[in-house]
Amino acid sequence: MATVTKKAAQRQGFKTGEYIVYPAHGVGLITAIEEQSVAGHTLELLVIVFEKDKMTLRVPVAKIASVGMRKLGEAAEVKKALETVRGRPRVKRTMWSRRAQEYEAKINSGDLIAISEVVRDLYRSESQPEQSYSERQLYEAALDRMAREIAAVNKCSETEATKQIEQNLAKAPSRAKAAEEAGSDDDDDQEEAA
Repeated sequence: MATVTKKAAQRQGFKTGEYIVYPAHGVGLITAIEEQSVAGHTLELLVIVFEKDKMTLRVPVAKIASVGMRKLGEAAEVKKALETVRGRPRVKRTMWSRRAQEYEAKINSGDLIAISEVVRDLYRSESQPEQSYSERQLYEAALDRMAREIAAVNKCSETEATKQIEQNLAKAPSRAKAAEEAGSDDDDDQEEAA
């Protein structure tokens, strides 16, 4: 009996059938916990499936903390992430290559708030100039990671989660003004003015 609770403690509360966030890959589903013998040692592995990427990852239980794997965010964290995308974009005046590295690091951090900052900073509305290819790639990667986690937390489709994010992006103060200046008579802008 003691070994069962010891093993459960080592898994840090992770169990099969549970969605998790793996920093380098996003949201995955723990499909099994298996034991494998490697060089005479028995390792307990979490089998994580990333369906969208058609990838299966086996993570040794002992490495859970060091790889930064975490449980899905709570509803409050999702709310904070959506509030973050409504904020004013913060773009540093550094070279694009340096900013791109920072954005990439935020995306791969697995932190929902950091990812939402990348979405906020790289979003372009129709009235704004077009993005470069690399900006677009980073934006789409961040949007995808954010949508996957929100979809898993809110138990909705990724498409619905993406719409939710984009609706919040459109509510950002600078974007609402830009839409008004472009002659848009969007209902959201009128509500914001009221």
